[in-house]
Amino acid sequence: MGSSAIVLAGGCSTRLGQDKGLLQLGKKPLAKHVLDSVEDLVNETILVVGSNSQRSEYEEYTDSETRIVVDKTDIQAPLVGALTGFESARGEYSLVLSCDVPFVSQSILSLLLDLSVNKNAVIPRWPNGYVEPLQAVYRTKAARVASSEALDEGRLDMQAMVEKLQGIRYVSTLVLRQLDPELKTFFNVNTLLDLKKAEIMLKNMNPEHH
Repeated sequence: MGSSAIVLAGGCSTRLGQDKGLLQLGKKPLAKHVLDSVEDLVNETILVVGSNSQRSEYEEYTDSETRIVVDKTDIQAPLVGALTGFESARGEYSLVLSCDVPFVSQSILSLLLDLSVNKNAVIPRWPNGYVEPLQAVYRTKAARVASSEALDEGRLDMQAMVEKLQGIRYVSTLVLRQLDPELKTFFNVNTLLDLKKAEIMLKNMNPEHH
């Protein structure tokens, strides 16, 4: 039974020209912020990286509790990383996250995990219909089959997997705002400007550390 957390760090961050998950924020890499947020919520944490050289870089920052697995193919796409994670996960349910969301909310993730019982997926959805498949919970086995089928069809986006799943529960971000009023949980770092913003947000959240 139990649950796993799959953190995707394999996608090469071309916009930044360096490995996004290893960017330092408040003295620790972005990916470590995400891993630290989930470790108390799940039975195991899995970090999916794109190559063996990436694996050795991350090993410096992760503890032995985190399993690091390397993407099965050289194609850099979230769905490839997710499938690698689903194939490694031992939990019945898997929480999938990208490595660039340093303020991921434990209370939101905990709620998504609670809602996942007997569902194939629990996915946050914005009022405009946009969904957050990279901050969602999936039934590991069903998601493994769905992502494998999507990749066989040559599709590389998470949405392709989601379309193949029955029994999805969507959770409105309006509900999630009750737990995380500014929805910082979805703030992701794509540019150096985002990283600067994140530094300011972190200072405001932990004023006593400065």
